[in-house]
Amino acid sequence: MKAELARVDELRNVRRTELPNGLTIVSEEMPHVRSVSMGIWMRSGSRHEAPEMNGISHFVEHMVFKGTGTRSAEDIARQVDSLGGNLDAFTAKECICFNVKVLDEHVANALEVLSDLVLDPVFREEDIVKERGVILEEIKMDEDNPDYLVHELFVQNFWKGHPLGKPILGTKDTVKNFERAMLFNYYKDRFVPGNMVVAGAGNLRHDHFVELVSHRFQHLKMSPQSVEDATPKSTSRITLRNKKSLEQVQICVGVPSYSISHEKRYPSFVLNTLLGGGMSSRLFQNVRERQGLVYSIFSELNPYRDTGCLAVYAGTSRESAPKVVNSVVAEFRELKKTPVSAEELQRAKAQLKGSLMLSLESSTARMSNLARQEMYYDRFISINEMIERIENVQSEDVMAIANDFFQLGEIAVTVLGNLRGLKISREQLAC
Repeated sequence: MKAELARVDELRNVRRTELPNGLTIVSEEMPHVRSVSMGIWMRSGSRHEAPEMNGISHFVEHMVFKGTGTRSAEDIARQVDSLGGNLDAFTAKECICFNVKVLDEHVANALEVLSDLVLDPVFREEDIVKERGVILEEIKMDEDNPDYLVHELFVQNFWKGHPLGKPILGTKDTVKNFERAMLFNYYKDRFVPGNMVVAGAGNLRHDHFVELVSHRFQHLKMSPQSVEDATPKSTSRITLRNKKSLEQVQICVGVPSYSISHEKRYPSFVLNTLLGGGMSSRLFQNVRERQGLVYSIFSELNPYRDTGCLAVYAGTSRESAPKVVNSVVAEFRELKKTPVSAEELQRAKAQLKGSLMLSLESSTARMSNLARQEMYYDRFISINEMIERIENVQSEDVMAIANDFFQLGEIAVTVLGNLRGLKISREQLAC
């Protein structure tokens, strides 16, 4: 009936089973907690949409909650609340997730509700009309948020012409064009067992969890889903967007980085932590604390299946914007030419290890980690292995990554705000 693979991490008690129809089930037993988190994940997201379908993954995610053949939207909400549970969903560039967290005694009932809304949505015309309005308001809300908008503008220009650069929510024009047939056809194409991972973590037993999932999903016919698209090429544009209503100037400075499973990802994690990963980072200390140019500044890694981006964000005044850009580039330059001291390197490693351990304390975090590892790696990677790989990073590894990432021809900049003649030149980015 089921093809079960060997347990792969005794410490975390992780197990994996694949049903005959291609559905993957992963679980982690956490007997010291009373909660169970379960998620149904799709291996495709907004980057796998055609241009005219931009935003359809997110629209379908919304529609799934609007009712099934046996439950109304209100029924779904009431039944989860009656279990004391939390029901949620999100759409990302490379996945869609529907998840619920409940007490261990309610696992069967919660999974029944969760699987029902994923497997049997009805896509009523009147709900589509209402939800279209809701999503259009969501798009307006995000456009009014300068922190969000500068990141969106940066990504659109950095991955210009590729679906990875398109907004997850879609645009006003694409959302207005989504009709029932388009939504339902997309749903039928993507919500198939070969494109699904069901993950659970908490006080559960793997064999029982597999039984519950099999009961709900085994009737689905095998239909392996493989969504492929071309690897995007980054564009090192300098983009200045004037928005007079803003008090601050928002800045994003970014470069291409490694894919999510790249062999050099651990040195890049350390580099990002050193650069702008916390209050002791170089950007925070040098740009905020010593120069007083910003309130918020940080760097972040955004890795994907086949590419990635390291981006620095800062909010500042129009007058200080050129200084902030110069200071960011100066930190790039310093990381390229001067070895990181042993003390600073060890501090960054400790911060990285601590944040990794703390991020995996809840059943929801463990469930998400399981699903993402299943989608991106060919094996389960234990916490101990991650910590060992972080500890093995040397100063020369960080410098090599910095010299790989921070090249004049690769640096992209997006500036948003009341610019009033502000200019950023390519020469300012020399590092």
